[in-house]
Amino acid sequence: MISKLRYDAALYFAYDGPYAGRGKRKKYGKKLDYRHMDVQHLKAFSVEKDIETKIYQMALWHKKFADLLNIVVIVKTNLKTHAVAHVVLFSSDLELPYHHLMDYYRLRFQLEFNVRDAKQYWGLEDFMTVNETPVYNSANLAMFMVNVAHAFMRPMHTHWPGVSVNDLKAWFRSKKYVVETLKLLPEMPESIFIDQAIAQVAELGRVNHVANLV
Repeated sequence: MISKLRYDAALYFAYDGPYAGRGKRKKYGKKLDYRHMDVQHLKAFSVEKDIETKIYQMALWHKKFADLLNIVVIVKTNLKTHAVAHVVLFSSDLELPYHHLMDYYRLRFQLEFNVRDAKQYWGLEDFMTVNETPVYNSANLAMFMVNVAHAFMRPMHTHWPGVSVNDLKAWFRSKKYVVETLKLLPEMPESIFIDQAIAQVAELGRVNHVANLV
């Protein structure tokens, strides 16, 4: 799990003081002060165009989460105006390095697009299973097909810039129809004719224009 917390989220270090000798051991220690974070948690520092960036990483508790969180705080300071702002990211993976956590969070919009495609084209919201293993398999198959579709469309973009998933499905459907129809002939034609037939039939179902599919 990777997401963002409020800028003023109440976060606590794990309690490391002495045990009182009775009752449950204390869980929450000192509260994180975003204005005075310990340099021992500083992972990266840079200055670019009068903007100073400091990145801190630490394992902290949040009272709304049952498990310890991997927290990354990105602090930016304008060296001219001294204005300070920060962002708080978190992950449930305590071993995830700060730079990977930040990179994965930046991919959130692409992940949303992938989920949208999985729902729209690959049956993510259509499967009727309710048990854990079938749901796991169905969801992963839908997401796998999103990756397969992008892998096929990537080389097509050179001669078909506007290719979409609907175009891709129409192309493969036309190929299946053409090949199955040609099997009815006494003798299979040459491959160049098959490619031309597929390209022509694919135009019947395409959404976006293509100058030369073959």
